Amino acid sequence: MGDHIVDLNANLPCHSTGDSQLDKAIYQWITWDKNPRTRAQIEALLKDGRLEELQRRLCSRMSFGTAGLRAAMGAGFALINDLTIIQSTQGMYSYLAKYFPDLDSRGLVVGYDTRGQEASNCSSERLAKLTAAVMLCKDIPVYLFSTYVPTPFVPYAVKKLNAAAGVMITASHNPKEDNGYKVYWENGAQISSPHDKEILKCIEESVEPWSESWNENLPDHSPLRKDPLEDICRCYMEELKSICFHRELNSKTSLKFVHTAFHGVGHDYVQQAFRAFGFPPPIPVLEQKDPDPEFSTVSCPNPEEGESVLELSLCLAEKEGACIVLATDPDADRLAVAEQCENSRWRVFTGNELAALLGWWMLFNWRETHTDPADTQRVYMLATTVSSKILQAIAQMEGFQFEETLPGFKWIGNKIQELEKKGKVVLFAFEESIGFMCGSMVRDKDGVSAAVVVAEMAAYLNSKNLTLSQQLANIFETYGPHISKTSYVICHDPPTVKRIFTRLRNWGGEPQYPKSCGGYSISNIRDVTTGYDSSQPNQKCVLPVTKNSQMVTFSFQNGIVATLRTSGTEPKIKYYTEFCAPPGRRDVSSVEEELRKVTDALVEEFLEPDKNNLIKRSS
Repeated sequence: MGDHIVDLNANLPCHSTGDSQLDKAIYQWITWDKNPRTRAQIEALLKDGRLEELQRRLCSRMSFGTAGLRAAMGAGFALINDLTIIQSTQGMYSYLAKYFPDLDSRGLVVGYDTRGQEASNCSSERLAKLTAAVMLCKDIPVYLFSTYVPTPFVPYAVKKLNAAAGVMITASHNPKEDNGYKVYWENGAQISSPHDKEILKCIEESVEPWSESWNENLPDHSPLRKDPLEDICRCYMEELKSICFHRELNSKTSLKFVHTAFHGVGHDYVQQAFRAFGFPPPIPVLEQKDPDPEFSTVSCPNPEEGESVLELSLCLAEKEGACIVLATDPDADRLAVAEQCENSRWRVFTGNELAALLGWWMLFNWRETHTDPADTQRVYMLATTVSSKILQAIAQMEGFQFEETLPGFKWIGNKIQELEKKGKVVLFAFEESIGFMCGSMVRDKDGVSAAVVVAEMAAYLNSKNLTLSQQLANIFETYGPHISKTSYVICHDPPTVKRIFTRLRNWGGEPQYPKSCGGYSISNIRDVTTGYDSSQPNQKCVLPVTKNSQMVTFSFQNGIVATLRTSGTEPKIKYYTEFCAPPGRRDVSSVEEELRKVTDALVEEFLEPDKNNLIKRSS
């Protein structure tokens, strides 16, 4: 091993690696980490002389992305583990204590999902207990759920209990190796600037763990720990009834529904939601209804992947004579829906298609009880800017308001607070990656409520001899076909990603953007990373500038809008294209073909997947 020697008896490095920053990080880790498994990981890497891997794990720190802190579980300051969760919560405490003079009475909500990694002993439950311990040792009350809950329960509880903030330990639909730390502010929305940056500063100022922070048993006997599970679940299910419009019809429907929890938390809660709406319980996919951190029956735990991961659900539905499949992701904040068509084939709806249906449904029922046009004028629907513009088209014809936000529900949640302060009503919001918010009882996407709302909509349409697919066709007939394509390529090399987007801003070697793609002319370009927007008189972006993530939107002269952006939670470059056709246009196949040509050209010309060794999404 040469100079890279470790004294395992002292458990401290006794010879320099030649990198003072790395030496310091190794020393800190081995000094501070009290989890024997993660500590052993660093010691083994040091013993084997794997300095590059040590550098990757120890010489950078996680930052808040579109969904909080998220990374693989394992040893190192760049990963999710006991020590980084303790450090993050110590930083949270420092910031909250400065921001909220009444923190010691308001407290923190903590929830967790069912992820876990035996090898490093950092299950979501253990990390949630350590999160609680950090606050409890500073005499801050903690509302720690006694069992796993859907992610939406944490923001709901924050508002209901008037807590200062909330933390959910989850990595949602990410691979089994990952976990995360999702933070909600007092308004029930995910944190955004400046809170995220200020919390990170406080984390960096509180990196050495307090001795009591390691006491994971503290939540079990502290009088300041409360279990909000029973009250929050009861209140949530009761409040959910406010968006139930046809309870009597639900109890009589002949439709059958299959639900899969995708090995996560959703089963019990979706069953309760169906009861709240007067439905018989949906038929569960038995192999996937109970928590399994290995996600053993799916290639990836993301229902957005469609038929390839819904196979068990679709087979069960055919066996049971159910024509609707509902799939919540592992932390139950997202929802996928499939419907059996007349030819017995299954249609898995995209997030944009489901949003068209849900937006129509929420407005339809609002108008049943609000007949004054002035009431509709104070109604808002929201979508992220990479999502379909179908709600905008409906709003233009129906008289309600539509607004876009940056990608990520944290932007939607905070916009809702802003609108509600002005007396507006937010009926519906969504992001194309199957995230839906029906009503505003939760200021985040919620797969539990969305599942039962879709079921009620399907039951109502069935009573009118309509399917979801037929109603979607009616919506496109009335408001114009909105055909979209959304996919991604995988890139594990950040310098390659930077090079791709730098090339787009210096097209042809000059400081300019492309003027065409695949022979189709580009009329406008918006670059949220730099704040440029050619469609604005001052050429400045209306949406907030996000320098730490890449996102460029191209508007084509033929009506297609295309966006390239980096994911905030995964090593992906995502691309979104949509053709917004006018009402009455019936040649949908030609619209689809033109969209396909532009999408293919966008990928090949702008991303150059072969040259850049990008991994295309498996079909």
